Amino acid sequence: MQMNTPSRKTIRLTRRGRAVLIATGAVVAATAVAVPLLSVDSEGHRRPTSLLIPEGWRSLQVYEAVDKALALPAGTTKKSIGKARLKLPGDADGNPEGYLFPATYPLKKKTTPESLLSVMVDTANQRFGGPPVTAGAQRNAMNVYQAVTIASIVQAEAVGKQDMGKVARVVFNRLERGMPLQMDSTINYALNRSTLRTTAGDIRLNSPYNSYQRMGLPPTPIANPGEEAMRAAINPTPGDWLYFVTVKPGDTRFTADYAEHQRNVAEFNQNQKNQQARKKEKSPGREKQSGQPAK
Repeated sequence: MQMNTPSRKTIRLTRRGRAVLIATGAVVAATAVAVPLLSVDSEGHRRPTSLLIPEGWRSLQVYEAVDKALALPAGTTKKSIGKARLKLPGDADGNPEGYLFPATYPLKKKTTPESLLSVMVDTANQRFGGPPVTAGAQRNAMNVYQAVTIASIVQAEAVGKQDMGKVARVVFNRLERGMPLQMDSTINYALNRSTLRTTAGDIRLNSPYNSYQRMGLPPTPIANPGEEAMRAAINPTPGDWLYFVTVKPGDTRFTADYAEHQRNVAEFNQNQKNQQARKKEKSPGREKQSGQPAK
């Protein structure tokens, strides 16, 4: 299968089509450090003995978590990348995004940001560099780095594991048809945020991660995916879907028909309005000074 995926140096601008793909996926978790075990050092200080990196975290979140876990000044881990000598693929150009594998890592007294990042990247290479992933990537006419990039989009967009294969298929179908991906998650990555809505101004963003305007895959992964997302990326569910939207929790609808997608989007928008209305009704201070309910 041949993908219409221009190289990073030949990505070109394209006019945004009317068939906007509204793909509301899982919101990236807030940065936090999971410390299931604590130990007490010789000076009586309690320190974490492990660090949990959840699936779908961006590299910036990982850096912040490492800084906190190792009690380092903010920004220390990010600055250490250049001297960490990470074993990244050539396509990564030294950027570890996508290769800081989500898992629980032990923390020892001599753990440094460089050693911890190296273990994460080595783990990713072990999980993503084996024959199953390599063969799966080749079967879909892509290299492993492109597969990691697709897996990162799947991780960001899919509400649950049950939808990952379908989201991956939407990505492949759009690439094969020469359509822009139009994924909100790529714009969110460029803006370092997480949101369910993308504005008209966002869509005009001048960024290689603006998949509404630029063809092909983004230049790097947009998160650090887990194994389920990678399996979906190399074994997408068969189907002709081009659009999807999570109308409400547990109800993600996939379709190849734009008119049907528009109806699904309208239902999603109405649900959002209803939620906002309910929040306003429950919010204190919604009453007028006279004591009468506000209209």
